[in-house]
Amino acid sequence: MKGESQQPTLEQRVLDFTRQHHLVSGGEKLVVAVSGGADSVCLLHILVGLQAKLKVKLHLAHLNHQLRDADSEADADYVSDLARKLGITATIERRDVKAYQKKKRLSPEEAAREVRYRFLTEVAKDISAKRVAVGHTQDDHIETILMHLIRGAGTRGMRGLQPSTEWPSKAGNLTVIRPLLEVSHQETEDYCHQHQLTPRLDASNLSLSPLRNRIRQQLLPLLQSYNPGIAEALLRTGRIAGDDIDFLDKETARLWNKIARQQGEVIILDKKGFDRLPPTLQRYLLRASAERLLGSAKDIEMRHIEEMMAALGKPAGKRLSLPGGLIFATGYDKYQLTTDMTGLSPFPKLEGEVRLNIPGQTLLSGWRVEATIIKPSTIKGRPEGALAPSEIITPLPLSKGKGIQGIGLIKSDFTACLDLAKTSDKLIVRPRRRGDRFQPLGLSLPKKVGEFMIDAKIPQAWRQQVPIVCSPDKVVWVVGWRIDDRVKISDNTQQILRLEFKQG
Repeated sequence: MKGESQQPTLEQRVLDFTRQHHLVSGGEKLVVAVSGGADSVCLLHILVGLQAKLKVKLHLAHLNHQLRDADSEADADYVSDLARKLGITATIERRDVKAYQKKKRLSPEEAAREVRYRFLTEVAKDISAKRVAVGHTQDDHIETILMHLIRGAGTRGMRGLQPSTEWPSKAGNLTVIRPLLEVSHQETEDYCHQHQLTPRLDASNLSLSPLRNRIRQQLLPLLQSYNPGIAEALLRTGRIAGDDIDFLDKETARLWNKIARQQGEVIILDKKGFDRLPPTLQRYLLRASAERLLGSAKDIEMRHIEEMMAALGKPAGKRLSLPGGLIFATGYDKYQLTTDMTGLSPFPKLEGEVRLNIPGQTLLSGWRVEATIIKPSTIKGRPEGALAPSEIITPLPLSKGKGIQGIGLIKSDFTACLDLAKTSDKLIVRPRRRGDRFQPLGLSLPKKVGEFMIDAKIPQAWRQQVPIVCSPDKVVWVVGWRIDDRVKISDNTQQILRLEFKQG
């Protein structure tokens, strides 16, 4: 009818969407991932027609996953022929997904996805492209929201698919763009029919084994019986979640320098400041920390974030093992996230040996050691000559079979009181050495320091950082754990050497 506005074509909608979200830059090469199905064939055909307007040069990439025998070979032949007809250069390869799945112990879907994106990253690198276009549609977006909801992915998962995302890998980061994200699967099929394209049918899409297929074939039809507008409701939820996430990401970035700092492979969160934040921002800071250390937080699920949240109120020394080799630990004044166990050591790196000033103060490798000489009579509540070693020696207590994570490891100071006559005033501090021995307080026989550390469950990565105080003839203190029994205070002690280790 006269006066009615004409609906934009599918090509125009894809062009507008691509420009609106800045999916491509003029003058660049663009890899297009084509499986042979209706979505990817529609995407390729539309992008071929838009090459001049977008000012891009296309390169087709197809991976034969070798999962469907003759059908997989036929898919590859079809895509190769399509590239030839459209005048597009192509890279078509095959990879053994089943072998990769077995090696990595993944589900078939996870293995196929990882192998596929690794392949696409390699293709992009080979042709000096930075982006790859994939044929994800609005249907995929809706299914992803539902899949994330089922898995308990939290607000970020409810956002679903995005117009562009980063896919990190050892071969380099790749930007994945989705120009068809506002196009339905039915529209891609209609487009292919209209342009006499004959996409391949993947029979595995009919299987009910993958979760996504069950959502598509069973759950969505069921939800539509409750709410015919379920698709739009889910899309609306995704938009709202996206807006919330954008705001929270900005708040996280604003707070980062106030709450967090990174030292090598360790991210340290100020406990006092972190505990004052609302739980939502705490979760986002934990996720951002994991992402900085791992390069991507794709393996950190919401349940892992909640495990860290639950650990916030636990005593210092609590430790969690997370995906990607990540470790979360609680301290007295900080929380730490790291991929390196050494980074969780409460001790600064110790090198060489340093002579202690007795009496006086000594600075060494992140420690400040104060040495004072006192008389037994100055110990509060005890007359001279009636001192109990257990009351005046305050090293870090050993755990009772729970190891490091079962105790409050980090103290503000480590203090020990020794008999000066038995230690002399010629003491040094150094890391442990092979063959070091001492007689731990309470034992009647000497023991190798290394064996003592094993029994005390000191992590191996920390052992060279534990300060060892030595006299000219023996080890007198494994700092933070135990003094030597032979230098303990006795009834005959005339002078007490008090050593206090403080960090800083």
